[in-house]
Amino acid sequence: MKKKGLASGGISLSAWKLHVILVSLTLTIVLCNPKVAFLFLARRHLPLDFVWKCFFQNADTANYSIYIHSEPGFVFNESTTRSHFFHDRQLKNSIKVSWGEASMIEAERLLLEEALKDSANRRFVLLSESCIPLYNFSYIYTYLTTSPRSFVDSFLDKKERRYNPNMAPYIPMSKWRKGSQWITLIRKHAEVVAADDVVFPVFKMFCKVCIMMLFPFLKQKSHNCIPDEHYVQTLLTMHDGEGELERRTITYTEWKQSASNMDKSSWHPMTFSFADTGHEKIKRIKDIDNVYYHTEYRTEWCHNNSTLVPCFLFARKFSQGAAMHLLSEGVISQFDASALMDPTT
Repeated sequence: MKKKGLASGGISLSAWKLHVILVSLTLTIVLCNPKVAFLFLARRHLPLDFVWKCFFQNADTANYSIYIHSEPGFVFNESTTRSHFFHDRQLKNSIKVSWGEASMIEAERLLLEEALKDSANRRFVLLSESCIPLYNFSYIYTYLTTSPRSFVDSFLDKKERRYNPNMAPYIPMSKWRKGSQWITLIRKHAEVVAADDVVFPVFKMFCKVCIMMLFPFLKQKSHNCIPDEHYVQTLLTMHDGEGELERRTITYTEWKQSASNMDKSSWHPMTFSFADTGHEKIKRIKDIDNVYYHTEYRTEWCHNNSTLVPCFLFARKFSQGAAMHLLSEGVISQFDASALMDPTT
């Protein structure tokens, strides 16, 4: 017989009502004040921490969180960073990362797993140590939180032999995609990546950079595979998530052709130096409103909720000199270069 005043499971009605109120309050807070999780993938320290210090300086701390995957054992404190925003934000379970190996996407997954522990985090932005923001925090926050979609550069990879038939049947060739590593995910998609226990092991086994990638002038059949350029794109396509994406990255990279006579078909990201940067350069990047994908003959116009918007919110790869140049001239933020002389400010 059910006792009066008890809900199912023996919980008192007053306790049950309190529980419902607390859950409702939590959901209200999460929905009304979504946080953007900034996920930094660093080799060791963050050389452009002074840029991000300016970026976060006037932002409401309730609107963002910061996570850093760095070298195991490296600690962000007063002696290793100019910005207090990064103090103790490193993952405690970081791993050694090598380019062209599955360890890169494993580090991304570790960042997402940690950020997902905070239920208020609703957008997850992956950034490199050489990234700079092109706009202030308010603009970027609004841009991200008003879009119901993830920003994932994703296209059909028709020209390169990166798909390994050994991946089948776990990963069908029809679901194989390529794109930029620098992604921004809604919470639903972040959970898919963090929870994946099928696709990641297959990538770990069969998606690797082999010697032919390092020496492309050797014309032999191979399956050169860079995991971070395929993993999230392929995984979300397999989960029927492609229709929930803006199929573009919001992080700009300038590509240049290899200078090697033996490797004219290879392209590499350009590092911006002091001389490469200035008002006109940044304006040109900020004015881009579409991206053309030649393998699909597709022009991706950059939209946010059906409104045409600038394509890029961040850019890479910037040297310290280039970033200092932009800040000192007020191109991306008001900045006093003398502040760099005092790491405690």
